[in-house]
Amino acid sequence: MRANEEQINQFLAEHDAWKIDNEQLYRHCRFASFAQAFSFMSAVASLAEEQDHHPDWRNSYRVVEIWLTTHQFKGISQRDFDLATAIDTLMDSQTP
Repeated sequence: MRANEEQINQFLAEHDAWKIDNEQLYRHCRFASFAQAFSFMSAVASLAEEQDHHPDWRNSYRVVEIWLTTHQFKGISQRDFDLATAIDTLMDSQTP
């Protein structure tokens, strides 16, 4: 089911690294090196496979940008919140 505005705002209040961009959850991640960015993307790819929910993303050198939406519901859903939360946990584990 598609998330309502209240659910989205609650998620954003609890996950300040995420924003809304073009009606999708969006996160900008910067790393110390390309190798770290690529390693992060590989780890996210594993999470996405486990959850059977795949991000739209872009990588440029040390930056990874991630957009999450559920195409089935034509908007943000709990699946996006779950993957975003897992991504946050992964980012927290990589930050010194």
